[in-house]
Amino acid sequence: MRTRTLGNGGPRVAPIALGCAGMSDHTGPADEADAIATIHAALDAGVTLIDTADFYGMGHNEDLIGRALRGGRREEALLSVKFGGLRGPDGSFVGIEGRPAHVKNALAYSLRRLGTDHVDIYRPSRLDPGTPVEETVSAVAEMIEAGYVRHVGLSEVGADTIRRAHAVHPVHDVQIEYSLFSRGPETNGILDTCRELGIGVTAYGVLAHGLLTGGYRQPAEGDRRAGWLPRFHPDNLPVNLALVDRLRPLAEAHHVTVAQLATAWVIARDGIVAVLGARRPHRIDEALAAAEAALTEADLAAVDAAVPAGAVAGTRYAAPLMALLDSES
Repeated sequence: MRTRTLGNGGPRVAPIALGCAGMSDHTGPADEADAIATIHAALDAGVTLIDTADFYGMGHNEDLIGRALRGGRREEALLSVKFGGLRGPDGSFVGIEGRPAHVKNALAYSLRRLGTDHVDIYRPSRLDPGTPVEETVSAVAEMIEAGYVRHVGLSEVGADTIRRAHAVHPVHDVQIEYSLFSRGPETNGILDTCRELGIGVTAYGVLAHGLLTGGYRQPAEGDRRAGWLPRFHPDNLPVNLALVDRLRPLAEAHHVTVAQLATAWVIARDGIVAVLGARRPHRIDEALAAAEAALTEADLAAVDAAVPAGAVAGTRYAAPLMALLDSES
């Protein structure tokens, strides 16, 4: 599989990474045997970047990954860990924490759950509005000096914050939502800033929370996405599904699914790594097919014409959640 460097001097990784949130959160815990088999299938295929957060399943996800990496498999994986999302006993999110003391405390618990002596990329999940990013990054840098972390990462931050953080310690990766439906990083300076500073980009939400799978038509009973994802709202959904339908003939021409085409489009943009969630091993094979799809400049232009930037109806999240994103400020 083709690989790419994650930032100047960073690790070599596959063009896709395994996002593990769905194994412990969002739609309920996955079958643990399937989840562990999925992690093993990813590693066997050369997908080494494993993305998690200490608040996914309130520690369950890290514990699960730790068990999957026993028996010598830790050396095969690059662990990307987010911190700072605070949760209450009922599972609700109650705040963002980036103070230096929290950085060190959270890392200590993550190392214990993951069963490792270091993580490869450590990043705040969101910018703490009460803590200067310089203080948060300095704390991560101290953990690098102590040998507990290899690289600094960031998540959902704007161009100015990236520059401020990078001035304290080199940042190797910025994680951001980026897809055919979420084109903000192209226009708000995030991609340009990362390119200028030699910082890698890992994109999550590549399939627009399910809209770009090609299989979503209407909400099932109990589907609450419309409540916090405006693009699923009944006023916006028909417009967005019509855009998905415009991708179908392009996908068929390349003998891939709509989801694989949408993933290949992201991977082709400036060497970005696509973080794809999976709960079962066969999803790894589907992701690999997307990674191998070779899109020409003409292909990319055709996709852009089918789904122009700004054509999607609705914002990424509901207003209260958008307000938490430094990347959208």
